[in-house]
Amino acid sequence: MEIAQDLPEVASVFIPISGGGLASGVGTAIRAMCPQAKIFGVEPELAADTAESLAAGHRVDWPVAQRNRTIADGLRSTPSALTFAHLQRVLDDVITVSEDEIRSEVRELAHRAHLVAEPSGAVALAGYRKVTVPAGPAVVIVSGGNIEPPLLAEILSGVSAPLP
Repeated sequence: MEIAQDLPEVASVFIPISGGGLASGVGTAIRAMCPQAKIFGVEPELAADTAESLAAGHRVDWPVAQRNRTIADGLRSTPSALTFAHLQRVLDDVITVSEDEIRSEVRELAHRAHLVAEPSGAVALAGYRKVTVPAGPAVVIVSGGNIEPPLLAEILSGVSAPLP
């Protein structure tokens, strides 16, 4: 609601997806108050069960071990039947982003915006950077600053550890 109240002319909103609560809640408010806006969910490629589910038209469960491969540990959950139904109604598209893209945006947020964002919080910015954005104001939801200092130091140094 704050987005719609502060920026009623918003053209696009980018929201991280995990269990679907944040994305379905923000999406519902934007859809009701700013129907012209495009709503994009963003999730890691290594935990893209929502993207696959929406493409299939039904929930697709990925094994926990498969979802746990992503650095974005806050986005390893899967939507419930209820939140999935909301996501089907409110999202215009889902963008998937790579681990390198996530790391790049954690670095970007730290260096340019002076924000410490956990990888899960940086995925929406990675999604925004990956696609052609509709003309007009865009909002990127950056959520969460829960990142272990050694991981943050590794990301800020630009040296990536190998994926599991």
